[in-house]
Amino acid sequence: MAVPMSNVDEIRDRVILGEFGVKNVHSTNFPGNYPGYDDTWDLGKFKKNFRLDVVHMDENTLEFDMVGIDAAIANAFRRILLAEVPTMAVEKVFIYNNTSIIQDEILAHRLGLVPIKADPRLFEYRNTGDEEGTEIDTIHLQLKIKCTRNPRASKDASDPKELYLNHMVYSRDMKWVPIGNQADVFADANIGPVHGDILLAQLRPGQELDIVMHCVKGIGKDHAKFSPVATASYRLLPEITLLKTIEGEKAERLKRCFSPGVIELEDVDGKQVAKVVNSRLDTCSREVLRHDDLKSLVKLGRVRDHFLFSVESTGILPPDVLFSEAVNVLIAKCQKFLTELDSVNEME
Repeated sequence: MAVPMSNVDEIRDRVILGEFGVKNVHSTNFPGNYPGYDDTWDLGKFKKNFRLDVVHMDENTLEFDMVGIDAAIANAFRRILLAEVPTMAVEKVFIYNNTSIIQDEILAHRLGLVPIKADPRLFEYRNTGDEEGTEIDTIHLQLKIKCTRNPRASKDASDPKELYLNHMVYSRDMKWVPIGNQADVFADANIGPVHGDILLAQLRPGQELDIVMHCVKGIGKDHAKFSPVATASYRLLPEITLLKTIEGEKAERLKRCFSPGVIELEDVDGKQVAKVVNSRLDTCSREVLRHDDLKSLVKLGRVRDHFLFSVESTGILPPDVLFSEAVNVLIAKCQKFLTELDSVNEME
């Protein structure tokens, strides 16, 4: 049965949130699906419609809108950020002395998860089987600390902070030990843990740690410790349409159905009328659909090709640099695929 032309645009461009389900979840804008619509992919058309708007950016977080792109590409960026942008992390832990109550394996695991501030673009991948590493593929860190009693503590003191010295081992105690020419090459890099206040262990008098760590380059697909982001996610832009004028008590209830800032009331001829102010703040809870007198007055949807991206860096690299690196990884994947296609065609 033919779909009415008035509904085609909605089916192609919007995901509709209903009371008992979600409609139009599958992409249908492929060539020949709808008469009168030319859905063949065109580079010029893509360039005209695609845009990227940065909404917020600071030292560790980036929020931007990616408009005019398919969900598969948006998801590719998300997955690359999580698993394929390389970083430096502790790979080998040499424990020469550990008299704390934490087992060697647990301590090594904790050290591996500490984000290391070192630009991975300046290092190479370590060769398989190489135990020592070189200045171009390895960073050496050392953790050497011993807990002692504080001779200046009062006799009736009970607080460990006053009784002991070096009883709390933090990530700031991990010191960089340059190898080869690293002291000159990375003189201004300030290599070490991103955050100095990560608690690694607690000691008591007589207990000590003597550890050497080797940091290497890797990707999150191999181990989560190499992932450069705390989170990378996206969601579709919410769209809220008021089908009729809603005023008075209904407007008040409508406002409470949505997240703060989505619906506001404005004075029109002495009446409080509901107005959609900022739909991107909506969490799409569909609370309004529980009200029988409101659900027919509101239409909830999401724009299919408008993605709200959020990237939170662990601090190893700024989030905008991480996204640029993710783009480079995707470009390299595409080039490799094209090369493989060419080689297959030549064989045929």
